[in-house]
Amino acid sequence: MTSTTADEITPRPAPFWTAPVIATVLLAVLWPAALFFGGLSAMATDACGPDDCSSGLMTSLSVIYGTLSYGGLFSAAAYVAAWALPRERRWSALRSWTAIAALLPPGLVLLLVFTLPAP
Repeated sequence: MTSTTADEITPRPAPFWTAPVIATVLLAVLWPAALFFGGLSAMATDACGPDDCSSGLMTSLSVIYGTLSYGGLFSAAAYVAAWALPRERRWSALRSWTAIAALLPPGLVLLLVFTLPAP
């Protein structure tokens, strides 16, 4: 029977590119969906007209359009930071967090679109 050493039991860290690649694949799906459904969300006011709709609906639409406008800049900055951080193990946690942060704006838009209040 062979003995095992601590080096054989300790898991290896994920390669430096794992989190940015996962973010890239998810952003390639989430941003087009967020733009499509965010653009269609204006039709939620067709039944009541923009002047007579509930304040909850109008607030949600304002947040959706604000996130589409400014969230893209935040998402792009976090995405670039995830790829640009040094390829050392001590930066892996920050690289993962910036990759997750890049996914927040399109995720927020989709969450708001699919939970729009009634007009």
